[in-house]
Amino acid sequence: MNLGYCCINLTLRELGVSTNRSMIKRTFLEKGKDYAGELALLNLIDLYTILEWNHKHGIRIYRMSSDLFPWMSEYNFKDLANYDQLVEQLKKIGDYVKNNGLRVSFHPGQFDVLASPNPSVVDKTIYDLDQHSRIMDLMGLPMDHSAAINIHVGGSYGNKTTALQTFCKNFARLEESTRARLVVENDDKAAQYGVKDLYHGIYEKIGCPITFDHFHHLFCSNDLSSEDAAKLAASTWHGVKPLQHYSSSKAIHEDSSVVNRSHADYIYESIPSYGIDADIEIEAKAKDLALTKYLTEFN
Repeated sequence: MNLGYCCINLTLRELGVSTNRSMIKRTFLEKGKDYAGELALLNLIDLYTILEWNHKHGIRIYRMSSDLFPWMSEYNFKDLANYDQLVEQLKKIGDYVKNNGLRVSFHPGQFDVLASPNPSVVDKTIYDLDQHSRIMDLMGLPMDHSAAINIHVGGSYGNKTTALQTFCKNFARLEESTRARLVVENDDKAAQYGVKDLYHGIYEKIGCPITFDHFHHLFCSNDLSSEDAAKLAASTWHGVKPLQHYSSSKAIHEDSSVVNRSHADYIYESIPSYGIDADIEIEAKAKDLALTKYLTEFN
């Protein structure tokens, strides 16, 4: 298994390295998209620094921040004043990823909901997902699930079957490169979508692979064991190593007062492979520190 972490490198953040420079909407309205482009360039420069650090420390898996381009749902990349500089930096990042055998992904936020019955939400979701894929295109990354854009289905809106059908219908509206990269993840609430729901409702219909989240499965099992669910999800990845997520329970290991779905700062148990060769993003609050601690204790 290859292990990685998500978005923030706490070690480098102490040195001012960040890919999350953003601004509130009022600032965006005052300073405009060109200022967003300036922040984006700084984020991309630091993204390269993080990838170099990862490679130096033997870390091949990394989830990129969706905040690389602040307010990117509000403009076209080509309209940014420093577009040429951004393209140059994105190519530099993509070349580094490919030349060093790294794997990067995106996990757009909870507001991207293809299953929404609200046309406005769907329109914004499609634009945002396509923007994520355009970033990967400019990096020169493969147009396949090795450069995954991972999302959840979202709510059930009173009828899970209808919501899954809506998801599949709106999937067809995405740009080709986005469709080629999109993957879906199982949820952490019983009323939402487990691996079996996603397999029959999405994978069998439109071929989106399933990212297996070990922790989420504990709360939405679809009457499958963790091993069976992991293997079913892994079977949906064709010619590409499956992507998984792993986290420990904060309620059990760190703070019993929090809700049981909360992620812990660190990983407290050995990650089971179930015989699957997977790339795993550790979703621990301590980010790279949690990964380093895990590798020391369990490898």
